[in-house]
Amino acid sequence: MAKWLRFGHQDTVGFGLLRDGEIAVHAGNMFDAPAPTGRTLALADVTVLTPCVPTKMVAMLANFRALIASVNQPVPREPWYFLKGNNSFLAHGQTIRSPASYTGNIVYEAELGIVIGRRCKAVTEQDAAACIFGYTCVNDVTAIDFLNAFWKPEQSKAGFTQWTRAKSYDTFGVFGPVIATGIDVMGSTVRTILNGVERQNYPVADMLFPPARLVSLISQDMTLEPGDVIACGTSVGVGPMTPGSSVSVEIDTIGSLANRFE
Repeated sequence: MAKWLRFGHQDTVGFGLLRDGEIAVHAGNMFDAPAPTGRTLALADVTVLTPCVPTKMVAMLANFRALIASVNQPVPREPWYFLKGNNSFLAHGQTIRSPASYTGNIVYEAELGIVIGRRCKAVTEQDAAACIFGYTCVNDVTAIDFLNAFWKPEQSKAGFTQWTRAKSYDTFGVFGPVIATGIDVMGSTVRTILNGVERQNYPVADMLFPPARLVSLISQDMTLEPGDVIACGTSVGVGPMTPGSSVSVEIDTIGSLANRFE
């Protein structure tokens, strides 16, 4: 297992392998034969950035059986997904901000993120596995009131469910702090800790469309580029955050993505 981290240090941006609080700095391209420089930095001395810079984040809904059952939705025959704007991307340790233009509930959604490592278009499921570089933690922050027309149609008179608006406010696409490679992702557990209290705890194995299948199916629709992130969807336990809250997405095989909400 390895954990790749991207960082800022003394007005430069770099990346490397994180181990025991120390970064082994690498040069070149993280996704294409990165080379160790022999230099090390203490994690405490750098600013943690998003671990990659995606051209897009493709995010799933209704991809966990327990959630599908709890909301009485039909089981999808193919992935249901939307895109989060790249303006929304936010790193570990940074502050999630409530937009001034919205006064409704804002919720956390703890998710596994797939990080693409090579360009892929219309790949088979077998070939898709080689397109996956690694995995990261995602908090798919959502202005949930815009989605009531989908999840709770009896509570909404809206004729249009605003997925892009609900999901793409600045700071709502939180992911990191690392990209983990060489892990047993299907044996992983995803948790949300809100103000010290566990709110979500679910197995990745409950996923309807597992990673290689997701990559293959999405690649039939759009080309995936190195660094793109696929957020695999969440399960039961989603809930609102209040200003001043601390929220962490924890995946046992990857690490902890911790932020404050204001």
